[in-house]
Amino acid sequence: QMNMDMHHDHHNHGTMAPPTGPDSHADGAVHCAGGMMMQMTFYFGYTNVELLFAGLVINTPGEMAGACIGCFLLAVLYEGLKIGREFLLRRNQVNVRYNSMPVPGADGTMLMETHKTVGQRMLSLSHLLQTVLHIIQVMVSYFLMLVFMTYNAYLCIAVAAGAGVGYFLFSWKKAVVVDITEHCH
Repeated sequence: QMNMDMHHDHHNHGTMAPPTGPDSHADGAVHCAGGMMMQMTFYFGYTNVELLFAGLVINTPGEMAGACIGCFLLAVLYEGLKIGREFLLRRNQVNVRYNSMPVPGADGTMLMETHKTVGQRMLSLSHLLQTVLHIIQVMVSYFLMLVFMTYNAYLCIAVAAGAGVGYFLFSWKKAVVVDITEHCH
């Protein structure tokens, strides 16, 4: 059970002065124990944006631009990792077996149907590399998810754009690799 006292923050209509600044509105925000504010709705802003780590706080447009570029590149890297792992897996395939069996054709003739079975050794350098790349891919995916969960629209757009550009740059190679692999055998 989490020991956090969470309550919705409402505008103060009492004697205290209203908050000032571009990001000081509390609509859609939740206060956690310790005074930390967690945004729960999408917003555009560049001040007091905490990004992944406690000491990494964005407070200027330049810092926001740098964070957006970093998130964009991280999303491109994630797409590249996904396609790169598939490419390495296909290149390092071992224990390829072909099983052929006769299948009756539509006009009464017999056709040979071939099935390809592919395996990989568990204790191999390629499988160890795949494991390390998988760990990196999972970590990057969780970082991107946490960036998106800041609800900062600038950062969310950067992540989405990076994923799109990464897919555009790397996915066409995936289609070519699959096509070549399937037709060479």
